Amino acid sequence: MSKTLHHRACHLCEAICGLTLETTQAHDGSLAITSIKGDAQDSFSRGHICPKAVALQDIQNDPDRLHQPMLRVGSQWQPIPWEDAFALVAERLSGIQARHGQNAVAVYQGNPSVHNYGLMTHSNYFLGLLKTRNRFSATSVDQLPHHLTSHLMYGHGLLLPIPDIDHTDFMLILGGNPLASNGSIMTVPDVEKRLKAIQTRGGKVVVVDPRRSETAAIADQHLFVRPGGDAALLFGLLNTLFTENLTRTSHLPVEGLEAVRHAIAGFTAEAMSSQCAVPSEQIRQLARDFAAADKAVCYGRMGVSTQAFGTLCHWLVQLINLVTGNLDRVGGALCTTPAVDLVASTGGGHFNRWQSRVSGRPEYGGNCRCRPWLKKCSPPATGKSARW
Repeated sequence: MSKTLHHRACHLCEAICGLTLETTQAHDGSLAITSIKGDAQDSFSRGHICPKAVALQDIQNDPDRLHQPMLRVGSQWQPIPWEDAFALVAERLSGIQARHGQNAVAVYQGNPSVHNYGLMTHSNYFLGLLKTRNRFSATSVDQLPHHLTSHLMYGHGLLLPIPDIDHTDFMLILGGNPLASNGSIMTVPDVEKRLKAIQTRGGKVVVVDPRRSETAAIADQHLFVRPGGDAALLFGLLNTLFTENLTRTSHLPVEGLEAVRHAIAGFTAEAMSSQCAVPSEQIRQLARDFAAADKAVCYGRMGVSTQAFGTLCHWLVQLINLVTGNLDRVGGALCTTPAVDLVASTGGGHFNRWQSRVSGRPEYGGNCRCRPWLKKCSPPATGKSARW
């Protein structure tokens, strides 16, 4: 038997860790995976690997794994050729929409859709032909506030500033557990070592979360916020930054910041404390510590997305980074230069062109999801929202 090494990337989560796979080829030509390890030469994941990647060979070799389409005939399943499967799907989808209308077909896209180059770049060509308003995805379940905030502030829903974790001196994490997620909407393999590196270079990691998460366990400070109270805490932080003159001038052209300052004048740390269950002095001190750091970044994730004020939370996160001079700055929140530039190659998104059939929730980017945060998604009325 001959052995061969293959260098691949794990596609099971956003971290896309580099892998080194060893396969052996038997005399009959069949291949078997004999080893899966982290690729130490991958400059991004640096040899990191988690149990999901190690188990890839279990998926590959699972005796129940399907190798071709199956058609249900009565109570039995029968294998059919791919060409027949495609023809049947096209016929059935077309027939359903002809009889019941375009919206009779719904689409759900799971997380691996953006872990696959082909799906990411070409799936919309097919989905666009369906012309259905019933589109759901992992995005519509837990991250649309990120996109809506970027759409309203920066003009494109995929222009998502992410924490520069490898250069920051102060990382504030709200509603996120990177040790479990590998940095959702941040893409950070080997995240535990990266967070501990902040502390090693004299920096600080602060977690705001109502539960004792794995990330909170290694943080320098853990603040227990009342569930759903994150917007109040963020208002208290932003208000403190304004009232104590802790802001920095940004190199970015900004409109509407004075209107924001005026609109949140009453949202003091003292007023917000009872809403978020964090003492006012802790809110003020957190704002001072964040502003005092040479390079700091505020990062909010799923815990601040899937709540009544999800988009408001992400708007405040962006403003905290902006007013402290940490937006579009090394060590702060940076916009990336990805291999597939979806900002340059796609539209900026759209909001509230239609509403969901039952509860009347507004859509964003074609996704219409009955989530409470979509009803309370807009920032306070300030004339103009702070934006580039």
